[in-house]
Amino acid sequence: MSTDRSAAENPRSAPASRPPVRRPRGAVREGLIEAGLELARTGGPDAVVLREATRIVGVVPNAAYRHFADRDELLAAVCTAAMAELGARIAAAIARVPGDHGDPDGAFGRMGAVGTAYLEFARDEPGLFATAFAVPDQHPYVVASGARGADGSPLSQLQEVLDELVEVGLLDPRRREGVEVPVWSTVHGLAVLIGQGPLRVLPDGDVRALTERVLRFIAESLLAPGEKTISAP
Repeated sequence: MSTDRSAAENPRSAPASRPPVRRPRGAVREGLIEAGLELARTGGPDAVVLREATRIVGVVPNAAYRHFADRDELLAAVCTAAMAELGARIAAAIARVPGDHGDPDGAFGRMGAVGTAYLEFARDEPGLFATAFAVPDQHPYVVASGARGADGSPLSQLQEVLDELVEVGLLDPRRREGVEVPVWSTVHGLAVLIGQGPLRVLPDGDVRALTERVLRFIAESLLAPGEKTISAP
């Protein structure tokens, strides 16, 4: 009798076939968003491509269309996630400021923390910063849940610290309404100018001096004469 046996006759000699890995539906969607975030981190919003995201996650390209209608829908979700990372950076900076809510020194420090964290994020994560503001036209800006503040967004957290400045008497309540928009616009404009705008060529020392000047300008515009000023990051 021959001792030779085929792989079919001897299952031990054949590699075991593995069933395809099935991921929970939510896991694939979240994985694609995480992959999009990593693509955006290194290449900005233009780098967020469905095919590359599916390659990173390890699913076939068509699998993406079970979760996102098209590339723009994926990009919109990635933009929301990038904005949430910016919000988390601001929240962490606020949390490091000593002083309870209602303490004037703490309130003033928290206002400065919002601006400095915003600028630091723009400098450290230029790809994510650009992506946070690249939501396609047909999609609304949506704020991710679970972060600090009324909705966790950078704007919401800025509004909170401005409200606290009113509570502690550092900001005239008659000047509070809508003041978050010029404050945000000023800080965002600086972030863009020194990140990818004409001021990107400035040496670090000049950037720091300019940042301090802009933050001081914001403080002097908001606060009563003779009050404190904000230091640069």
